[in-house]
Amino acid sequence: MRFESTENYVATDDLTLAVNAAVTLQRPLLVKGEPGTGKTQLAREVAKALNRPFYDWAIKSTTKAQHGLYEYDAVSRLRDSQLGDEKVKDIRNYIVKGKLWECFESTQQPVLLIDEIDKADIEFPNDLLRELDQMEFYVYETRETIKAVQRPVIIITSNNEKELPDAFLRRCFFHYIRFPERETMQKIVDVHFPDVKKTLLKEAMEVFFGLRELPGLKKKPSTSELLDWLKLLMAEDIDPAALRETSVKKSLPPLYGALLKNEQDVHLFERIAFMARRSN
Repeated sequence: MRFESTENYVATDDLTLAVNAAVTLQRPLLVKGEPGTGKTQLAREVAKALNRPFYDWAIKSTTKAQHGLYEYDAVSRLRDSQLGDEKVKDIRNYIVKGKLWECFESTQQPVLLIDEIDKADIEFPNDLLRELDQMEFYVYETRETIKAVQRPVIIITSNNEKELPDAFLRRCFFHYIRFPERETMQKIVDVHFPDVKKTLLKEAMEVFFGLRELPGLKKKPSTSELLDWLKLLMAEDIDPAALRETSVKKSLPPLYGALLKNEQDVHLFERIAFMARRSN
């Protein structure tokens, strides 16, 4: 089976090629791109399209590689021993399986998402090299080796907050999701809002791409923010004419809080709008 666009996700040709190449090579697919370009959703849609079990390992700044394998709950075992609980005799009762372990146990080839790997410590990717290569790990407490029943399709996302080690990168197939062009963005919107008024969408797209082209913008609005904004515009039944004034940078767009996410960018737009009005 090969991955293609789904009814809920518009994948460009180069993205579908990257997913299928990673599956063929049996290597993790490392996906980078601006926040909000659908990196996380990609893994869910791949699992859905290929009809595979899905496992989601969301990485935080405190996440260690060991958390994905297993954790030994020594505190609970000590407490149970003090209470005379019989289950303390079997140490397996205190082994908490991580996402990798759960994924390795799947009898059907699963899809594993390791989301935002760059949030963790710089050593985190290197600590997973053997497990991702050999598809196995050793449990010291029970002296057993856990091996993957089926080699999973692994999709790893990164927002480029940290550089990833070369040894880790060498083991991945890499793809950068470029920001959608207008034609692709139109397809994405059609998937989510097939009934949107064409005049409203036309003016909204002008405002959106105009904002992204503003020099000095600290955070450019993303695909997901455009979808949120459109949802609000439709819910409030905003007149397309109200957006037309914004398209020539005369005023802030209605419900701009869905697009501009910090005060510096709001002030920047206000200054540009003020200068545009003066020049007219």
